[in-house]
Amino acid sequence: MVLIASCALSVARPLQADPPEIVDVDVSVTSGEARFSVTIAHPDTGWDHYADGWRVELEDGTVLDTRVLYHPHVEEQPFTRSLGGVALPDGTKTVHIRAKCSVDGWSTDTVAVPILP
Repeated sequence: MVLIASCALSVARPLQADPPEIVDVDVSVTSGEARFSVTIAHPDTGWDHYADGWRVELEDGTVLDTRVLYHPHVEEQPFTRSLGGVALPDGTKTVHIRAKCSVDGWSTDTVAVPILP
């Protein structure tokens, strides 16, 4: 009986997979707007679990813009997607990139990206 209850609890817990890993970020800035190319690695399994976005944040967590990823990349790992036209507040020296997956949500980790003049 205890074994059955223990198994049921084990099955009821959400499965935690590896979070999306930001492998590389390339940024170019022109006239206060930035274009980001972000390379992500994630063990996508298909429509049931895949890296489904990333966003650009200020250090205080303010979200500047979000890149939604509309489909899994099972056969394309790591993969790179871009986002342009991101308005940077005057004086921005660093932004943070945070990735998301369809099951586990937004990662607790970010990658700091320096904004060079």
